[in-house]
Amino acid sequence: MLRLLDRLKDEIDGLDAQSLRRRRQIAETACAPEQTLTLAGATAPRTMLGFSSNDYLGLAAHPALAKALAEGAALYGTGSGGSHLILGHSRAHAQLEERLADWMSPFIPQARSLFFCTGYMANLAVLSALGGADAVIFSESLNHASLIDGARLAKARVERYPHCDVAALDAQLAACDAPVKLIVSDAVFSMDGNIAPVAELLALAERHDAWLVIDDAHGFGVLGATGRGVLQALSLRSERLVLVGTLGKAAGVSGAFVAAHRTVIDYLVQRARPYIFTTAAPPAVAHALLASLSLIEGEEGAERRARLRARIAQLRRGLKAVLPADGSAWLAESPTAIQPLIVGDNARAMRMMAQLDAHGLRVGAIRPPTVPAGTARLRIALSASHSEADVSRLLDALGEALAQPAKEAA
Repeated sequence: MLRLLDRLKDEIDGLDAQSLRRRRQIAETACAPEQTLTLAGATAPRTMLGFSSNDYLGLAAHPALAKALAEGAALYGTGSGGSHLILGHSRAHAQLEERLADWMSPFIPQARSLFFCTGYMANLAVLSALGGADAVIFSESLNHASLIDGARLAKARVERYPHCDVAALDAQLAACDAPVKLIVSDAVFSMDGNIAPVAELLALAERHDAWLVIDDAHGFGVLGATGRGVLQALSLRSERLVLVGTLGKAAGVSGAFVAAHRTVIDYLVQRARPYIFTTAAPPAVAHALLASLSLIEGEEGAERRARLRARIAQLRRGLKAVLPADGSAWLAESPTAIQPLIVGDNARAMRMMAQLDAHGLRVGAIRPPTVPAGTARLRIALSASHSEADVSRLLDALGEALAQPAKEAA
């Protein structure tokens, strides 16, 4: 074998030894609480009850969205044919951007929006375009990888601030004399489920003449009276806000958007390389997203958010009753659909995931480097499509797994 291949194999073997190797599974059926999966290493598929999806409102397999996607394909075909600046920007894309700008206009004066293929691309675009050589990016220590990579791609200097530590950030901003400052944070932290102090961050942006870039990937569709996300939930409004919203999670389809003052959006169209030099998403996707927004803001969306809140409350009550008294596992403080059960040890997390698999339950084990060392966890993700019986079944299996001493599970 080539020496270069030997080096790669040695690194993969090292990941195995630390219980850090990632493995894929194959979804044989549509995204739903009960899904047929072929797990890594298995020879046959199994029907599993899943608690790993980011489909928080249960819209990913909604018949109305499937119908809208097919309708969009009939209208526009299967591909866009080019970038947004070279013939790839369809009427469906334009309508979606107009609708999203209208959604965000109560929170961002003169709001406009820009549609992207993924949230990862949107974050790369915003930070690389706004974070020039004369800028400093103040990045939350638990930010998503896409924000970290966007900051790396930018020419700006990057300073991290401690998780949700507004006082520390205030001091860092006060000591900075750069002409451009960007405060960058997730709205809902993807592995912890807690909500950033966005109102306080905005106050700092106002005080220190900075932009506030908020990635609302896990809040859009779920937070706020009509699902418009963290800005609606907190009743915030400012020209300094640059909001990234993901459309492949609670919205149930694919893609993402950036909403900001019209001048910011105009600038991104001219300078954001991940937008300029990539093929536009299929117009059918944008067409389906228009139907998704109608569901989210309507009566059905409100009902689904209420069901999701009920499942969150049920899970938290039940888990607190079975947590080990020795503190070897704990439930993170989270009011959102993301409910992390932290077990500490990588091997224990993998063992507990396997125990749940044996019960026909699929919950992802999250390990470093995605989370800090010593905080391996089961990331339980709830959906409006989960029933009370589904959550009870999960709680029974978790109680059994948690009853096993941590030293035996390691």
